[in-house]
Amino acid sequence: MSEHVHIHPPEELGRPGGRPSSLLSERERVYELLAAILLSLATLGIAWSGYQAARWSGVQSRRYAQSSAARSQANRASTAASQDRLQDLLNFNRWLEVSTQGNQDLAALYERRFRPEFVPAFKAWQAEDPLRNPAAVASPLNMQEYKLANAETADKLERLGDTRFEQGKTATDHTDNYVLTTVFFAAVLFFAGISTRFEWLNVRAAVLVMAAAGLGYAVFRVFTLPYF
Repeated sequence: MSEHVHIHPPEELGRPGGRPSSLLSERERVYELLAAILLSLATLGIAWSGYQAARWSGVQSRRYAQSSAARSQANRASTAASQDRLQDLLNFNRWLEVSTQGNQDLAALYERRFRPEFVPAFKAWQAEDPLRNPAAVASPLNMQEYKLANAETADKLERLGDTRFEQGKTATDHTDNYVLTTVFFAAVLFFAGISTRFEWLNVRAAVLVMAAAGLGYAVFRVFTLPYF
């Protein structure tokens, strides 16, 4: 019986390009380490972005609620101001009517019923001698001295409501930006995770490069966004 001799080529010659297995194993270890680093950083990024999105979402809710409350109070103050103005107008008209009729006692009664806010404008109007001066202002309600505290309060509350609403919109934008950043971090997790599934190291390297690029962009976004 003849003997058969089996010749086995060197292991490194059996691999593509004739590269030693030790070199491939070293590259694999490097890629696995890079994938682990990318996975860790992306996980931290997702946690941070999610936390910031939740915080800004809370700010958004509070600012919108404050805006709604301020505008509601502004409406009530505006209504009260309209009622005050109507009362001033009615009292003045009654005073003017009885004054022109020469009933000073009744005129004095109506004058005592004037609201304190109306008195400065009324006295300034009287100082112009409107009964004899055709250039005088027609009514104390048109005088610069006529001020309505409720109207001023309504204006302030309306401005506050606008400010809070704009702050709510800004918080909404920040929330959306952090959510979008979370998506980029999740993409990094995906690419870094599947990189270990590829046996062809060049493909694995390309996937890791995409993951690193996504991580770099996500980190850049995080540093450009406001945070608590």
